[in-house]
Amino acid sequence: MPASAFGLALGAAFVHALWNVLLARARDTEAATAVALLVAVLVFAPVAALTWDVRPGVWPFLLATAGFELVYFALLAAAYRRSELSVVYPLARGAAPVLVLVIGVVALGKSSSWGQATGVALVGTGILLVRGLRRGSDVGDVAFGLGIAGCIAAYTLIDKHGITHAAPIPYLELSMLLPALAYAGGIAKLKGRAALRAELGPATIAAGIATFGAYALVLTALARASAASVAAVRETSVVIAVLLAGAVLRERVGPGRLAGAALVAGGVALLSLA
Repeated sequence: MPASAFGLALGAAFVHALWNVLLARARDTEAATAVALLVAVLVFAPVAALTWDVRPGVWPFLLATAGFELVYFALLAAAYRRSELSVVYPLARGAAPVLVLVIGVVALGKSSSWGQATGVALVGTGILLVRGLRRGSDVGDVAFGLGIAGCIAAYTLIDKHGITHAAPIPYLELSMLLPALAYAGGIAKLKGRAALRAELGPATIAAGIATFGAYALVLTALARASAASVAAVRETSVVIAVLLAGAVLRERVGPGRLAGAALVAGGVALLSLA
C-alpha cells in the first residue's frame, strides 16, 4: 500500500471520528446533526454539479438508501444524547460489517472463510470489552449501537449496487439530500427553528463538511490502493473515536474499553482483507 494511500485512509478515519465527536459534544445533538447535514449538502452541491453523472437506474437505490440514512442519523443523534460515544461508535462500526457478512452468507448464498470467522470473533470480543462485562444498565446503548449498525449494513448493501448507476459524489449528495431535509424539518417542527439556529456554529459547520470530507479522502485513497487495504486502515477510526471520547468528551475510557476498540478495529480490518 503506497504511503500516500495510507495517509489518506488514515486521514479519513480521523475525520470520520472527528465529526462524530463534534456532534456528540453538542448541547443539542439532534439539532446539531440536522444543521451538519444541511451544511454538508449545501457545501458539496457545487462539487456534485461539476461531477454530475446520474443515470435513471439509480433512483430506486437512492430512495432506499435515503430511508436507511434518515433512520441512521436519527438513531445516531439520539444515541449521542443519552449514551457514551466510546460505547456506541465501536459497537455500531463493528457490528455493521458482521451483519453485511451474515446477510451475504444467509440470504445471498455467499461463502465465508476462516479469516472472516476470526474477524467476527474479534469484533464480538471487542464489543464485550467496550460494553464492559459487568455493566447491566446500558442495554439501551447496545440497542442503539445495533440499530445504527443495521442501518449501516443496509445502506452499504444498497449502495454497492446503486453506485454503479452514478458518479460517487453526486450519488452521495443525492442520498443525503432527502435525509437532511426530512430530519431538519422534523427537528424544526419538534423543537422550533430557534433550536437549529442555536447550533449553527463552527463546530457543526466543521462536522457537516467532515461527513463529506471523510468520504472524499476515501475516494482519493481508493485511486491509489486496493479497496480492501483502504477499508482496513480506515477502521482505525474506531480506536481514534474512543481516544477522542476520552480526551474531548471526558468519557470513562479505561484499558478494557480501549483494548476492546482495538479488537473491533482489528476484526473489521480482517473482515475487509479476508
